[in-house]
Amino acid sequence: MSFQGKTAVITGSTSGIGLGIAHALGAAGANLVINSFTDADSDHEIAEGLAKQYGVTVRYIQADMSKGDDCRALITKAGACDILVNNAGIQYVAPIDEFPAAKWDAIIAINLTSSFHTTAVALPMMRKAGWGRVVNIASAHGLRASPFKSAYVSAKHGLVGMSKTVALETAGQGITCNAICPGYVLTPLVEAQIPDQMKAHNMDRETVIREVMLDRQPSRQFATVEQIGGTVVYLCSAAADQVTGTTISIDGGWTAM
Repeated sequence: MSFQGKTAVITGSTSGIGLGIAHALGAAGANLVINSFTDADSDHEIAEGLAKQYGVTVRYIQADMSKGDDCRALITKAGACDILVNNAGIQYVAPIDEFPAAKWDAIIAINLTSSFHTTAVALPMMRKAGWGRVVNIASAHGLRASPFKSAYVSAKHGLVGMSKTVALETAGQGITCNAICPGYVLTPLVEAQIPDQMKAHNMDRETVIREVMLDRQPSRQFATVEQIGGTVVYLCSAAADQVTGTTISIDGGWTAM
């Protein structure tokens, strides 16, 4: 399958899941716009590396996804947006009565509201082209709750709901909108947490992964960024023309319980 000539904008895409999705779409021939809130040389080097690896056009555009104007400007500066992957997100954990209001506001802004802004600007482009894909990276927490994650759970539930609404508003227009709901994914951020968890629980690496980090994931295996990237490619393919307004869980059985 080839997305040659199509432009994919992926938010929060210089590392982890977002970068994995960029690799998958680049390998499928899409031109890429990657994004983060920084504007370092390393950000542009990632774009250059993707372009060289896949022979596609890749641009890095800085945007603070906590700011609505930045979110909208990202799509405008991209100039085209056939595929929009809303991936940017942050996390904070605390009991709700101790949850800092500023952290709540930031998580809702980045994990939910940013997707409203980017989608609002991208949809007219997709309608003009007669084709488009919106893929929202939600979470198993968009379908299930956990204690101490009130803002994250609320944002991800909201993202799932918005995906359904966008799907209904674009039905029959050659545009689809879906949400992917990963469980725990082995990203550099998660990898960095493993030594601390080993020390805190006095367990070896494999035991702390299986019994602590993946205790709610029945497969006892992390999802991978490659699996999520492959699912995005599927949702953007002709095979998924009638897949819209739904969620795809990549969670090792978490939400089956």
